[in-house]
Amino acid sequence: MTHDDDKSLREALQTAREAGRRCALATIVGTKGSTPRKVGARMLVDPETGLVGTVGGGCGEAEVIAAAHEVLKTGTARRVRVDLTDDFVSWSPAVCGGVMDIFLEAVDGRAS
Repeated sequence: MTHDDDKSLREALQTAREAGRRCALATIVGTKGSTPRKVGARMLVDPETGLVGTVGGGCGEAEVIAAAHEVLKTGTARRVRVDLTDDFVSWSPAVCGGVMDIFLEAVDGRAS
């Protein structure tokens, strides 16, 4: 994650806090093989304004976004494994062929 990515994420969290919104924070906590992003990459899922950052894009990121919405509904953190090794379009050069473990948690944007 670059300094600019981190700054954008902090700004988005501050905006959510000021508006009193809950968001979901996705953080890559483990990788195996070739993956589009590495450990530490983060993405904020804000139901009102969308996404800030990325955990890799494509179908894998869509899976994480769906899980993030579930985390926001339940308030229960969870781990998601995104397996890019057996994609139905594995012939595509866009498929990395690795596995990412992503931790999802609800972030309370409301001021404490």
